[in-house]
Formats: sequence, C-alpha cells, structure tokens
Amino acid sequence: MQLTKFAHSCLRVEHDGGVLVVDPGVFSDPTALDGADAVLITHEHPDHVDVAALTRQLDRWPFRIYGPASLAGALGDAAEALEPISPGQAFTAAGVAVRAYGGRHAVIHPDIPVVDNLGYLLNDVVYHPGDALVAPEDAPVDTLFAPIHAPWSKFSEVLDFIRAVAPRRAFALHDGLLNDNGLAVLNRQYAALSGTDYQRLEPGSRLDV
Repeated sequence: MQLTKFAHSCLRVEHDGGVLVVDPGVFSDPTALDGADAVLITHEHPDHVDVAALTRQLDRWPFRIYGPASLAGALGDAAEALEPISPGQAFTAAGVAVRAYGGRHAVIHPDIPVVDNLGYLLNDVVYHPGDALVAPEDAPVDTLFAPIHAPWSKFSEVLDFIRAVAPRRAFALHDGLLNDNGLAVLNRQYAALSGTDYQRLEPGSRLDV
C-alpha cells in the first residue's frame, strides 16, 4: 500500500489500483477524495467528515462510505452511500481488508454526548483509531497513527495507548489544532517515551506500508 498523510486525521491509501480515504474532515484538503473508490469514517464530528466535500465528490463519482450506523444522521443526502459497520466486523473496501474496533468516542466532558466511533485496521498493517484509544487485542499492528492531541485526551493516556499497541512505528494523527510550539513539545516527548519509532509526517507526505 502507498499511503498519503493529509492534514489532521485524514489518510489516503492506494492499493492494487484502488483508492481508500479515511476521515476526510474539514481540516483536510478535499483533494484527498479525488478518485476515491471507498471512504472510511470513524465518527460524525466535522474534523473527521466533511459532508459538503463528500457530497460534491459523490456527485462526480459514486463510491461507498463505511462507518457507524449513527453516521447516517450527519451525512444528509450522502447517507445513501453509507454501508453501516459494527465493532468487530471485517470487510473489504477499495480492495483493502479492513477490521473495525472500538465502538464509542472518548469522553470529552460529561455534558457532551458521546458518539459512536470505530478504529480501522487496514490490511492487518495500519491502524487508525479515530477518536478513541482502543488497542486491537487480536492482531499485531505494524504502523499506528496515534491521535496525539485532542480536547478529550491527555499526553499520558496517548503515550500509554501507543505502548499498549506496541507498533513497529507510530505517526502523529489528529494534530490540526496544534501550533508549532505544541507540535515541538509533543513530538519530542512521544519520540523519547513511546518505545517505538515515532514521527510526525507533514501533510502531503507519502510512504509505503
């Protein structure tokens, strides 16, 4: 697979001629969706799903959207393309084998409703957890994209999550709210303490996985 990291929480995966996009949210460049054969959405928050961009792309080119059933309420007209996915389900999207984990978004605050959230393991290699720190217990993870900063998280919890997953390498995810100062501090600490090869990819960076 060839993977391109877009801003914040968006990944674009190209594999055997297919294009799979994960979490094309409002902080990401909508060109991530160009030529998409399938889209995975972890949950309904706008930084993970840009409904307007999805709808425009669906008008140009039909594709399937995979995500929690509750996502339908946020998708509007694009909900017709939704294939509801449940935790533990295995399926194939754009030629990529996918397994879904978790089920619920991390708690932001007791006064804020908790929405459904799925993490996705791609081809038994790459894990995108969305907005929850659920470690797959039935499969090793080679490449982890870890949400390094969010209103619901703190450094120690994310660090323990990376250690629990124990990937060969980890890359920063969910970093769209950080300035250069915050990125410098967190990247230094995760690299020093995570126990794996940790890096942050600039948006547009590509790698083979």
